[in-house]
This record gives sequence, structure tokens and C-alpha cells, in this order.
Amino acid sequence: MTAENSSGRLDDDDYPAYTTGRAADMIGITPGFLRALGDARLITPLRSVGGHRRYSRYQLRIAARARELVDQGIPIEAACRIIVLEDQLEEAQRTNAEHRHTVGSATPTAAA
Repeated sequence: MTAENSSGRLDDDDYPAYTTGRAADMIGITPGFLRALGDARLITPLRSVGGHRRYSRYQLRIAARARELVDQGIPIEAACRIIVLEDQLEEAQRTNAEHRHTVGSATPTAAA
């Protein structure tokens, strides 16, 4: 990817722009914590051509949420499960809202 092509990706939440060290610094955690989240399969960093982990802004938000839960005394495995369940709930609520909108707009209204 050229510099010209990559500059358009800077606003992409899923673009793996951050190295492990930079990502950890940005959200105030250790690189080891990021690796632990990968081991727990909460986030899966992409790899650079050289094999180095790269994280997206979206993944950093998830990591920051995991850190909040761990700081509250929740074990990392449980924190990861909570985040997965929160994401599933959010997706189900979004799907339900879309369905209600679709059904609501397809229902004929009674004439006055």
C-alpha cells in the first residue's frame, strides 16, 4: 500500500494502524495485556508483512473496555465473555429495531 492509498484509511476504524507498543500506550495498558486479550480470542490483531501485531481503533476500544472490567476485579476471561455478550446484545437490539422499522413501514394505516 502506498502512502497515497493508506492516507485514505486513516478514518477507517477497522484499519490495523497501530503497533502493539503504540496501541498499549494509547489506552494505558501493557503490551502483555493486549497479547492476553488475543490469547483469550477477544481481539485478533492483524499481522504486518514482518509478522508484527497491528491493532485497529475498534480493537483498541474493545481492549479499553476489557481493561475497565479487569480494573473492577473481574477476571480477564470473564471480562472477555461479558464484552462478547454485550456485543451480541447490541447487535440483536439493532436487528430488532431494523425489523420493527421494516414491519412498521410495511403495515398499511387505516383511512381516517
